[in-house]
Amino acid sequence: MPDLSWLLSRLSSGRSLIDVLVVTLVFYWLLWVAQGTRATQLIRGIVIVLALIYLLGTSLQLTTLNWLLSRTWPALVVGIPVIFQPELRRALEQVGHTGAWLRPHFAANLEAGPEQMVDEISRAAAQLARNRYGALVVIERETGLQEYTERGVQLDALLTRQLLINIFYPNSPLHDAAAIVRNDRIVAASVVLPLTDNISASGQLGTRHRAAIGVSEESDALAVVVSEETGQIAVAHNGRLIRNLDQDRLRRVLRSLLHLDRPTRERSGRIPTVNGRSLFPNRVSAFGRAKPTTPRRDVESSKSA
Repeated sequence: MPDLSWLLSRLSSGRSLIDVLVVTLVFYWLLWVAQGTRATQLIRGIVIVLALIYLLGTSLQLTTLNWLLSRTWPALVVGIPVIFQPELRRALEQVGHTGAWLRPHFAANLEAGPEQMVDEISRAAAQLARNRYGALVVIERETGLQEYTERGVQLDALLTRQLLINIFYPNSPLHDAAAIVRNDRIVAASVVLPLTDNISASGQLGTRHRAAIGVSEESDALAVVVSEETGQIAVAHNGRLIRNLDQDRLRRVLRSLLHLDRPTRERSGRIPTVNGRSLFPNRVSAFGRAKPTTPRRDVESSKSA
């Protein structure tokens, strides 16, 4: 194996090891910058596309495709800073904030987990609904929402129902816009979210519901909405609303969508049920049309009758 022996001989010197270590740290820093933002999916997509094109060109000996690919690499040197300009700017700002490097991370060991998060949000939403206080709580999942949290007021506070109720108390400084929850922390409040572009939803729903649908369309986040006018609780997921929820049903819906109970559809296509009741009885799309939740077996029996 001449290639391996050549590589080991090159790494035997201290200068080569330092060179490899510096390059590794640079790439690690770039990936750390992209973590928590939508740039992660963008990087993954670019890598997959370029890898497929490279494998296709080399395996089939496509001369023109290989020529285009060889001319693409210099363009990426200019294109990548343009594409990831917000992330790079945020990274350079964080480098300038020396306090972020010295911040202790002892709180990570005190996380109570998603169970307590769901319980605190459900109890807070129920009390906010009883008092007719409007609220919008966004639960961050795999797709990071860092670019939105930076627009709001940074909190990084322990998630409790008392704090959520105080945030959305009418006329309080932070009651407008949304609060973003990450694990068991409220990372930011008064966060402005993108509104859905759906025309039908814009005409039927208020600003909070449109913002909840908008953030669920652009990410995999869950948005819990409390209507100030009606006191109804709803959950936005994948651009759809699950409406008319109470505290218990909100808890069950959040546990299901967060895969805490891991309910799955059976092969017959039936909706998961709890105690014989459908978990999503009032699921509607952004267009306002109700989604059928009748089990397929009952539909077939009614047709045969």
